[in-house]
Amino acid sequence: MRQLVGTSVIALVAVFFGTVVSSSAAAAPTPGARVTADSTGLALDGAPWWPTGFDAYQLATDWSVNVGCGAMVDLDSYFASLPDHSLTRFDAFQSLAINKFTGQLDFGPMDAVFAAAEAHDQLVIPVLSPQDGACEGDVFKDRQWYVDGWTTVPPVPTVNAVLSFEQWTAAAVDRWKNSDALAAWELVGEPEISNCADAACVWWTRTCAADGAAVLRTFFDTAGAQVRALDPRTLITAGLTGGGQCGSQGDEYKYLAESPYVDVLQYHDYGADGVPLPGDQWNGLARRITQTTEVNKPLLVAEIGEFAGSCTSLEDRASHVETKIDGQRTAGTAGALLWAFVPDPRVTECTYDIGPEDPLWDVLGS
Repeated sequence: MRQLVGTSVIALVAVFFGTVVSSSAAAAPTPGARVTADSTGLALDGAPWWPTGFDAYQLATDWSVNVGCGAMVDLDSYFASLPDHSLTRFDAFQSLAINKFTGQLDFGPMDAVFAAAEAHDQLVIPVLSPQDGACEGDVFKDRQWYVDGWTTVPPVPTVNAVLSFEQWTAAAVDRWKNSDALAAWELVGEPEISNCADAACVWWTRTCAADGAAVLRTFFDTAGAQVRALDPRTLITAGLTGGGQCGSQGDEYKYLAESPYVDVLQYHDYGADGVPLPGDQWNGLARRITQTTEVNKPLLVAEIGEFAGSCTSLEDRASHVETKIDGQRTAGTAGALLWAFVPDPRVTECTYDIGPEDPLWDVLGS
């Protein structure tokens, strides 16, 4: 049954979270989660697990409730179609938990995602917020957001936020921490630390903050400790792009990986079709594998994206991606997710869309 959460409960969330912040928490996850990690990779229910699956950002879209992010997905059909024990990364943004008619928190659409995943014994990674603000007001997260903006309550509630990110994290973690479908928490998708030169923070005017790595590491340590206090068992994954973005360039990536509240690292792979280990000697995937091996943590290639449709055949893309996955697994990665499943692929355009009939489903199945 759908639940609406009013201002009194929002206040309770804030008070509860304040209590959690002051408590102590062990850095490493405690035993008991279905998904665990060590220097050899990931395990599911105690057995080695090299997951594949999709980035399916639209899963929590429900136009009868929220503003949505893309098209609605038949959740039962999606999870039933996946190979057994697949992994799906989806948007669990605060904007998708706000009822657009009442302005109150409404967990119904996200509850439905977890329920469908549980029903089909599939695994999910909820991403709690986007770096670029997509589907959450389109506000880019600058350096100041990582310093203290993430703890700031919006002065005026909107359809995108009624809580601070700190409070939203508390509400989400406390609500779904016991789900059998939960594989890991991801705080921010593709975090980076930039200074903005204008209100829109357009990419060509941004500059990298000199203390970017230190600011991002403090955020990982602080917000991660708060997640671990609420949920001592579940892994936390850093949603880093991995290609040399502000705050995670070169050796900075390893510095972030050393956070005691980062259990699984990420790399996002675009623009090198059919090449298993893209990138250069400083910020390429081979370098990231070496760095995560040095800190004894697994590396998930959480986004593999290649254009297809009007520009490349679906069959050619499937062949390229299969070559990537095989090579990356051999090189020591811990899993692969494909960007991005959509229920309504634009087959006459050049996009990353992966529809229900795409041959990439067979690649994952194999």
